[in-house]
Amino acid sequence: MASSNIRFGYGATDEIGMDLKQHGVRMVCVVTDKNIEQLAVFHRVIQSLRKNGVAYSVFNRVRVEPDDKSWMDAIAHARQGDFDGYVAVGGGSVIDTCKVANLYACHPEAELLDFVNAPIGRAKLVNKPLKPLFAIPTTAGTGSETTGMAIFDYHPLKTKTGVASRAIRPTLGILDPLSLQTLPERTTGRPIYQGSNPISDVWSREALRICSKYLVRAVFDSSDTEARTNMFLASTYAGIGFGNAGVHLCHGMSYPISGLVKNYREDGYPVDRALVPHGLSVIISAPAVFEFTAPSDPDRHLEAARLLGADTTQCWPEDAGPFLGATLRKIMKQLKVPDGISSFGYTEADIPALVAGTLPQERVLNISPVPVGEAELASLFKKSLKVYD
Repeated sequence: MASSNIRFGYGATDEIGMDLKQHGVRMVCVVTDKNIEQLAVFHRVIQSLRKNGVAYSVFNRVRVEPDDKSWMDAIAHARQGDFDGYVAVGGGSVIDTCKVANLYACHPEAELLDFVNAPIGRAKLVNKPLKPLFAIPTTAGTGSETTGMAIFDYHPLKTKTGVASRAIRPTLGILDPLSLQTLPERTTGRPIYQGSNPISDVWSREALRICSKYLVRAVFDSSDTEARTNMFLASTYAGIGFGNAGVHLCHGMSYPISGLVKNYREDGYPVDRALVPHGLSVIISAPAVFEFTAPSDPDRHLEAARLLGADTTQCWPEDAGPFLGATLRKIMKQLKVPDGISSFGYTEADIPALVAGTLPQERVLNISPVPVGEAELASLFKKSLKVYD
């Protein structure tokens, strides 16, 4: 099973200085963003470094939903410093940025596209050992602290792509529920998806079960420590799940949804540009996608609905797609998810461009349980223009 080591516990963040010291780290690059830098969790990290005599340099220019320019900025900072360790304090954007800063600093001759997934990049193998990287997530949902994946917006093609290599997995993910206490509702939850092999299924089933019980509570009540703690665990479980199985159509379609947006801005994200957050761009097509894939394995899709709290006792196999779609719509409506990609400003006229932005995502499209081409993707985008009846 491929995943990072995980430590879970209240106050676990305070041990980061000791962890670095035990790994022989003398000079650490702390990667974060300017918002997280103001929170208590970041100050606890710095306090622990100082207490344990670990020198540090802070890179705080991580972009929410990283792009090629922000990655190159972080890589340049990492290459200029004499760092023998890295600490990421933040959500998936921060952790992904920290992963690639470590990767490219250890390969100073590499160009950006060298390790980026084919066909957009060259997908070269990582052939040098990386420095220890410790991830302290401050959101419950991306699972980036467990995976060897990092995603970014590639502006020349107006799409998302990324790096996938076990070599970039964090050395340790530190899950401290205290890190979630100051988060706004829209950044607490992210969608969780099943994997497709027995090991992944163990973790993914549990993630879905926890989401059924705690997701809505965690999003809307910042004082609900039980719910937010459990969502932290669900995020990590899901990360282990899809880190071993991969993801498919929802993720592939999400890349152009995020990359081509012109004016939409999501509440709770302090940015001065158009932005569809990654989690939102993934979940928005889920009802249409799983209605489409259900015939490949109706029992599996009904199980997903059941794990999400639905009663499937009266369902027949042919009901699996519509029933799972309805279950997802119900949860999305509770979470106040926007009504389809039309809410982001897209119309039917944009579908050809969205399809064109999805087709290069071969790594995720190729593991779809139902084969897809231009016509199938166009249909899925059309059905995702509106989510609710």
